[in-house]
Amino acid sequence: VTMAGFTDTVLQKKLEDLNESQQSIQTLSLWLIHHRKHYQLIVKTWSKEVAKGNEMQRLTLMYLANDVIQNSKRKGPEYTKEFIPVLKRAFRLIANSTISDKTRQKIERMLQIWDERMVYDRKLVDEFKRIFHKREREPEDSSFHESAKKPRISREEQKPKVIERERKISEVEVDGTKELHVTLSPHSTSGDPPEADELIKALLELENSASVDVAVREKISKLPPEVSEVKLLAKLEDKETALKLAERVNAALELLTEYNNRLGMEMDERRKVQQMLHDYTISQKQLLQQAEARLEEYKEKLIKVEQVRHEVMSHLNNLPDMKQLPDVTSGLAPLPSAGDLFT
Repeated sequence: VTMAGFTDTVLQKKLEDLNESQQSIQTLSLWLIHHRKHYQLIVKTWSKEVAKGNEMQRLTLMYLANDVIQNSKRKGPEYTKEFIPVLKRAFRLIANSTISDKTRQKIERMLQIWDERMVYDRKLVDEFKRIFHKREREPEDSSFHESAKKPRISREEQKPKVIERERKISEVEVDGTKELHVTLSPHSTSGDPPEADELIKALLELENSASVDVAVREKISKLPPEVSEVKLLAKLEDKETALKLAERVNAALELLTEYNNRLGMEMDERRKVQQMLHDYTISQKQLLQQAEARLEEYKEKLIKVEQVRHEVMSHLNNLPDMKQLPDVTSGLAPLPSAGDLFT
């Protein structure tokens, strides 16, 4: 794919020609990121297309925004910030229109990805979710809203379906430079490479996990044997002693239950970090391949430039030095003027 120049007309045409295929979304996403200096106009035009689009067009445009936002984060925050207000309007618009359960679930899945991948701050993602879940009529969008209302989707129906991931990598030429684009569309529900800061944050959080909580582990190690040894109950001689033991057993049970719950949560987090590391490693290998290919490409360019330089220097050395040539005009009479010729 070769990037075309940016004009208002080209932008409008590309948005109108956008279809739901992953290739179409990815290609336009790359073009928009390449022309991100026009981000304000692009986001404004995107919002207008959402307002006048049908259900499928709106979903496709949301996928496009998702791809642009995630893939442009490494190059700058322009799109991430500029999309916030228009996304709120888009979520409200879609929520208040008549859409299929399938479309609603796809939007839900996209919001979940944003939450899991920290595309936006959790507070903001929650706000997007509230807007999308709360069906209300906005005056400025009234011409696009449908009056029919559908029942709320149950919590079970809102849970994301696990789909086998299909990673799509595209080679794109931008101003003569080949780049690899990793698709981050909600079509792929898992395995998208995390951002470096997201991965670092997840790793740092593991430092405060249950398994490294020395204080709690020390408390557990100091629990008296009678709270865990049934055979020691035979030594109970009176009700008062039994009540005191019951208090200690309840306290130990509460301590161990809470700690086991924390350990379970830690296991889930470590599995998540393991997957993040796996995905991040794959993405880095792909970027390494890209860097190696680019290095080889520019090594070849360097060799060609050096060859041209050598030829230029050789050519220069063979050209005569005009300063060293004899002055053939010295001592000669000046040429006659036009007036002298006709007198």
